[in-house]
Amino acid sequence: MTSPKWWDVAVAATILIVATTVGIAGDGPERWGAWVALALLGVTYYGFGRRLVGAADRNPPPRSMAPSIVLQVALSLILAVGAAFQPNMLTAQVIVFPLLWVTSLSTKQAVLANIGAASVITVGFIVGIGGGIDGIIQGLFVGGLSLAFSVAFGLWITNIAEYGEERQRLLDELKAAQGELDLLSRDAGATAERERIARDIHDTIAQSLTSIVMLAQRARLEQPTTDAALELIETTAREALSEARSLVAVNAGLPHRDGSLADTLARLGERFTRETGVTVTTDAAHTELPRDLEVVLLRCAQEGLANVRKHADARAASVTVAQTPGSVSLRITDDGRGLGGFQPSDEYGFGLSGMRDRVGLVGGTLTVTDASTGSGTELTITIPLVKDAAP
Repeated sequence: MTSPKWWDVAVAATILIVATTVGIAGDGPERWGAWVALALLGVTYYGFGRRLVGAADRNPPPRSMAPSIVLQVALSLILAVGAAFQPNMLTAQVIVFPLLWVTSLSTKQAVLANIGAASVITVGFIVGIGGGIDGIIQGLFVGGLSLAFSVAFGLWITNIAEYGEERQRLLDELKAAQGELDLLSRDAGATAERERIARDIHDTIAQSLTSIVMLAQRARLEQPTTDAALELIETTAREALSEARSLVAVNAGLPHRDGSLADTLARLGERFTRETGVTVTTDAAHTELPRDLEVVLLRCAQEGLANVRKHADARAASVTVAQTPGSVSLRITDDGRGLGGFQPSDEYGFGLSGMRDRVGLVGGTLTVTDASTGSGTELTITIPLVKDAAP
């Protein structure tokens, strides 16, 4: 407690109490000498000392110990002289010794100030009680007891204050670290969201627009079928628009909200067949999945068929979704040229890396191998199901 206003009250109360006891117990010069000492004590504190209360806690602290040393010497001498007039003045120790602590700039200074004050006050007390062997013994006992109590209590309070300051420092550091962590979390969240949007755009709109470009090229080359090609371009464009609206919607689900995953995959296969001539069969019946997993499977199916278009040179492909009590799997196979010893990796285009990242976010795995039928390629995705996941 280093607020000067509390010390103002404490000093005033102590002076009033000691003045009362001196007035009752003393008479003549003893009383007047003690009252003068109390007056000097008040003038010294209110005129000079209160400005030094809590000096060690200030930022920056005072450069010199001289003001606090002058104050401590003055308080000690005033109390010693007062005790020499009237031993009851010793009661003022209850405020003088604490003042020595709160006006010191270090623990060492406070302890030395207490030792010095106890010494001179003890001398004054011995004089006040008449000296002699008995007076000396009594004075040394009272002075030693006062010094021991003051130092012990002061060190205890100092340790508590230092502990509180350390806790406050750690709390401030924790708050700063929490702020940095929140900032990093926001940055990481923004990065993850950008990556998710990039994957969605690649797996949906980019594929649809690629189809539009290819269909437009076919329309220029096949004049007799221009009307049919333009109709297919319109259908594909509408699909791309539906995908775009789905991407910007909150909690976006399947692009076609009026159908199940099986219906959406069937439409995807039909459109792929019209665009490429590759026969696609789909099977996703009897699946009840959470919306986020349906979206993951749909995006992977779109990217898988896009890879069939680009690399397989296939005549037929199949998309199968199978659900078990503990997992769901997506398998895309084709009858094309197969891997031929090539081992695809995440560096093999953005599509495979994006699929692997998307599947990894839901705890799944992705593998690409030669088809078990002997020709073509097989892409398999397996995702574990959480028991309490709601469809």
